[in-house]
Amino acid sequence: MNLLKATGTIGGLTLVSRVLGLVRDSLFARYIGASFASDAFLVAFRLPNMFRALFAEGAFASAFIPMFNRKVGDPDGNGLRDGLDFAEQALAVLLPVLLVMTALLEIFAWPVTFALSGKFNGVSHDQFAFAVQLSRITIPYLMLISLVSLFGGLLNSLHKFWVNAAAPILLNLTLIAALLGFHTTDPLETARNQAIAVSVSGLLQLIWLALACKRNGVSLRLRRPRLNPEVKRLMALIWPAAAGAGAVQINLVISTALAASLLAHGSVTYIYMADRLNQLPLGLIGIGLGTVLLPTISRQLGAGEEQAAMETQNRGLELALLLTLPATVALVVAGEPIAAALFGYGRYTPEDTHFTAQALAAFSIGLPSYILVKVLTPGFYARQDTRTPVRYATLSMVVNLVGNLALILPLQHMGPPLATAIASTVNTALLYRTLVKRGHFTADARLRRRAPRLALAALLMGAVLWFTQGALTPYVHGSWAVRIAALAVLVSAGGLVYGASTILLGAFSKDDLALLLRRRRSTT
Repeated sequence: MNLLKATGTIGGLTLVSRVLGLVRDSLFARYIGASFASDAFLVAFRLPNMFRALFAEGAFASAFIPMFNRKVGDPDGNGLRDGLDFAEQALAVLLPVLLVMTALLEIFAWPVTFALSGKFNGVSHDQFAFAVQLSRITIPYLMLISLVSLFGGLLNSLHKFWVNAAAPILLNLTLIAALLGFHTTDPLETARNQAIAVSVSGLLQLIWLALACKRNGVSLRLRRPRLNPEVKRLMALIWPAAAGAGAVQINLVISTALAASLLAHGSVTYIYMADRLNQLPLGLIGIGLGTVLLPTISRQLGAGEEQAAMETQNRGLELALLLTLPATVALVVAGEPIAAALFGYGRYTPEDTHFTAQALAAFSIGLPSYILVKVLTPGFYARQDTRTPVRYATLSMVVNLVGNLALILPLQHMGPPLATAIASTVNTALLYRTLVKRGHFTADARLRRRAPRLALAALLMGAVLWFTQGALTPYVHGSWAVRIAALAVLVSAGGLVYGASTILLGAFSKDDLALLLRRRRSTT
């Protein structure tokens, strides 16, 4: 498999989804602003959004794909039929669990909302009842997106990566349609319509994945649930993988709850908008790399190709640094014009934009570690070790909680993002050290030579952005077309400086570029 091509396919579709997500967030800022209404919706959306990240992009795929691939690749078995039989067994157990969990969350929506928000900060009984109502509306998305993850895992194992990567586009299109077609002068009513759109989008994604499976000759029958040894093994792997893959999401839940309960209304929105910008490179790079690396390394280890698996992880780490370091510097240095261009109009005030940029800078410090977690954890999951990542994820959550409590009052809306960044960095360092200690990863000469040069190239780009963003600041407050043009100039200038710097410093050679172009031509 061409790692760059597969990652590029997923990254390209994720880019479409993330761009649509930015459009959605811009409309959200315009019609709802930063207020109790926006905070209430974002708290209601936090729980299903966390499950999307844990299951659709993490735990289920991490546990299911290696087991499914071994079934399909067993030379003594029946290939795909054995794999699908295992998938049906998993569905038979997963579906009742999801139905019961959804029912319980609907019944206990009040305490769940309380736990996620700390009952907000100084709200009335009616206001909190409204927040609980939004939670009840969005809760069905948990069940729907978990089923989506099963079908998506099947398609990823069959190398149909693009279908699963395209599913989140439906979420953003549905929310955009709700904002454009059903916004009102009352922000509370607009927020309620957004909550309805969330669950509708989950149903649309499930239909999309189910139809794609059928087109590829994959159909799953409903059968009576049986906890046979293989299903027990799958369930035993899912829960630790959920904590391991979702440390960042769980940390964000903690941050959201503390911000909602201790800070002024709108603070949850600042943190959310900053996280959305921070998630753009994470989605393009981290999720794409993680999705491709896991099945690739699983197959290489299954074939006894330890050296090939080591090479795959080295190149994955190098590619992550190549793309992540400039994004980190750009978001820290130029966060203010970026936030102003995307969110600073309608109900979103200049003060809201400034606070969002501050939170973005704090989040972005941890961007490399967020993505490196996606690159390093396949080295554990491919060897069916989900316990080690969960231990480190648990430790990082403790670090995050302590950091939140220590930083939230003195730094306000910057405290929770900074605590999350520090916790993720701790998690990454532990994962890396353990892989090295076990002999499962060794940085090769190429990676050791290029990593510091990539960092220097990113810093040179940051210096140019620092001195040029002032000239573009007046334009990021203009019309929509002018804003986008100014943002495009800023991004292009940064990209050109970084690209030239990587070549001049020897971090990315002309031979690499020629190889990349040859591969691209060979696949078109």
